[in-house]
Amino acid sequence: MKVLEDWDGGAIGGRTETGPATIVQSDCIEFLAGLAEGSVDVIVTDPAYSGMNQHMMFGSGRIVGHYQSTENDQWFAEFHDDHQTYRAFLAQCQRALRPGGHFYMMFDSYSLLSLGGLVREYFDVKNLIVWDKVKLGMGHYFRRRHELIVFATRGYRKLSRRDIPDVWRFRRIHPARYPTQKPVELFEAMLSGSAEPGSVVCDPFVGSGSAVVAALKRGCSFVGCDVSETAVTFSRRRVATYLHSGRDPAQPASARIEGESYTWLDST
Repeated sequence: MKVLEDWDGGAIGGRTETGPATIVQSDCIEFLAGLAEGSVDVIVTDPAYSGMNQHMMFGSGRIVGHYQSTENDQWFAEFHDDHQTYRAFLAQCQRALRPGGHFYMMFDSYSLLSLGGLVREYFDVKNLIVWDKVKLGMGHYFRRRHELIVFATRGYRKLSRRDIPDVWRFRRIHPARYPTQKPVELFEAMLSGSAEPGSVVCDPFVGSGSAVVAALKRGCSFVGCDVSETAVTFSRRRVATYLHSGRDPAQPASARIEGESYTWLDST
């Protein structure tokens, strides 16, 4: 998998802002601790959980083979999701999110069972959303076709619209330009009832930058980080190209399903 492409915009070094988006290289907990209290309207994120890879063996290898090898350019640094670290992370998310702010956290099936309950210690959990990826992926016994998203709030604030379903059908990105790259539409769905133009969106596991592009499409500003230099460079280049040309070099085609209704995803 080729992670970096020679796209328009080139590399953007240091802590330079890319228009309305700020992406920095940092540990997620340190980054969140540096944000002003209550400065974020919506958090949307897909942590690089270590639990499933550490504990679930498939045949002669783990889910992604020799994923911890330094020679494997198809993987990335994982978030050590022990309970102590995860609680520290959630506490900083709670502090950074404004009262009434919305929180969207993606989970794999293992991490939902091992860590999902901890979210209730810091947020009011409202829904469990299913992302239907349409096509089958790998699996242990049953092949996986979905991922899960926990929706929670800090305090009370309704969604801005009432027509959003709890199953979202978007094609997975294949071939992906970055490991575990998610469709921009998936993050747009998270923002569709929770953000409005001018909102501040945060993703402390920015990865490929899909959440950044989704925020910009919605007229929001963005702050986020990733511990990986590769991820930061990739996402900055992607955002720079998108802002300059309106073209998303990491996802040139829509992830929407032909014939499916997405009126709920359209901006009001």
